[in-house]
Order: sequence, then C-alpha cells, then structure tokens
Amino acid sequence: MLPSFGVNGRLSKYCAFIEPRAKMIVSLLRIFPMPSPTTRTSKKPVMRRKPATRDAPSKKDPDIVSPKSRLVTPASEIDGLTGDPNFMTSLARGLAVIRAFTQQRRHLTIAQLSQRTAIPRAAVRRCLYTLAKLGYVVADEARGYSLRPGILALGHAYLSSTPLATMVQPLLDRVSDALHESSSMAVLESDEILYIARSTTTTRLMSIDLGIGSRLPAYCSSMGRVLLAALTPPELDAYLSRVSLTRLTNRTVTSAVELKRVLDEVRCNGFSVVDQELEIGLRSIGVPVTDPSGKVIASINVGTQSARVSVAEMESRFLPALSHAARELGTLLPR
Repeated sequence: MLPSFGVNGRLSKYCAFIEPRAKMIVSLLRIFPMPSPTTRTSKKPVMRRKPATRDAPSKKDPDIVSPKSRLVTPASEIDGLTGDPNFMTSLARGLAVIRAFTQQRRHLTIAQLSQRTAIPRAAVRRCLYTLAKLGYVVADEARGYSLRPGILALGHAYLSSTPLATMVQPLLDRVSDALHESSSMAVLESDEILYIARSTTTTRLMSIDLGIGSRLPAYCSSMGRVLLAALTPPELDAYLSRVSLTRLTNRTVTSAVELKRVLDEVRCNGFSVVDQELEIGLRSIGVPVTDPSGKVIASINVGTQSARVSVAEMESRFLPALSHAARELGTLLPR
C-alpha cells in the first residue's frame, strides 16, 4: 500500500504542475484558433473571385475619355509642341503668362501665375522679368504683377490689320442704334469665343463687363453655337473631348448628345438663340458671318434682358437686322 501511496502522491504533484499550464494553452487556442479544414476551404472561393473583380473594369466602356484627358493647361499645350525644333518654348510661356491676367485677376503673384498656367515658378519668374524689361508688366510689392498699357500694342496690331474687325464696327453700331441693344462679333479661339468687336448701350447685361478681347464658353453662347455648328464632325468631336460642359445655370445644356442636337437645329435654321444658359436674365441671338466662298469665319449677335424681350420678338425683330448686317459684311470682305 505504501508504494501505491507514493505513486499517487507523485501523480498528484504532476497533475498540480500540469493543470495551470493546460488551462493557459486552452486559452491561447481560443484566442488564436488553429486553421481547420473548414476554414481553409472557405478561403478558396474568395481567391477564385479576385481575378474576375480586377479584370472586369478593364474591358468596360473603352471609348470613355478619362477626366484627366480633358484637363488642358497652357503648360500641357506647350509641352505637346516642344518636339518641334522650330518651336520656341520660352516665347510660348511668356504669352501664356500674359493671357493668365484677366479682368477679375488683374494682379497676380508668381505663385498664382504658376498655378493658373501650370508653368514652373522659376520659368514664370523669368518671363515676368523679361516682360517687365520690355514694358509689358509692372511689379507691385503689395499685390504682385499687373499688365501695363503697352500690352495694348499687341492687340492693336491685330485689330488694325484685320479687315473683318475694322469693317464690322459701323455695322454693329447701326444694329445697336436700330434695336437699342448691345451687339458684338466673335471668332472661335482655343475652344472659346473671342470678342473682336462690340457696340454697347448704356444698359449692362451681364454680371461681368464684356469688351474686345473678352472670352466666353462656346457651348452655351449664341455666337459660340453658330461657330460650333460650322465645324466638321471630327472637329466637333475633338472639341467635345477637350471641353467640360459645365452647368452655369439650370438651363445650360451639359450633355454632348443634346448639344449636338441643338447644333443641328442651328445649322438648319441659320441662327442660334440662347435663353439664359450662360447667365440668368440674359438672352441672345446670333448669326454666322461668311466670306465670299461661303465659309463661316465669325458670328455676330445681339444680347438683351430676358424680362424685356421675348424669344419670339428676337426672332421676328432682331433676326432680320442681324442677318442683313451679316450679309452686308460678307460682301465687303476681300475674295
């Protein structure tokens, strides 16, 4: 019995030694369970689904233009031409810096000009230094840089040498006097319309003051739609791939399909009416100006307040006066 007692005593001591360690191992197994056949099997379908998820987007809508391709900056346009050995990058950058100044941004710093043009600050600083030496910009320590009156010589060279801009002014004045509304002429320039002549009245129509050299979006302006309607289908598709059709009012056409339908009507009717798509309260009508060969080279329009003149009145009273001025101008242009 004594040996048996001794064995039992040693067994009791062994159990007392093992028990707390066994409990600790069980606790660890609860926290970090070992993989079971069920767990391994449940992962296999997940691994099979992953390649299908990655491959699906690559084959969807291959013709959609990514938003990044629509972002066109002066720097990106310049970079696209730097492969030409005759292209002067420094001159192009200087002109981009000049064009960055607007009526709303008359004073700009080097950092602001770099942001607006996407041209490096060091290059912007050299452009400004050169333009200042030539008398085209002036530096103001408090507000940055601004254009000087000497810059007008660059625009005057175009206006004085272009028969279109010089010959249309008396015609626009005559239209404005007859209708008592502002009239303008614009051409398509870099996906926007550029005002090259204007006859104004004392009534201000828009929240911004338009003048010679002003720019507006082509897709939502009457003159712009006249000029877009004259483009070939490939040229129009290229325009739509570059331009973002931003909603400026609740009436603005922002769908490329709808814009093409509107342009078809403009092409068929020979004029364009834009009713408060550019700005609420502004209504305008535009017609094309063609050269002796029949090519559309510009557009003239009349703008008015929507509360004062209806669309029907614009078509019945404004359209004949505009069309007559456009035909007369076309006969005056050299062949």
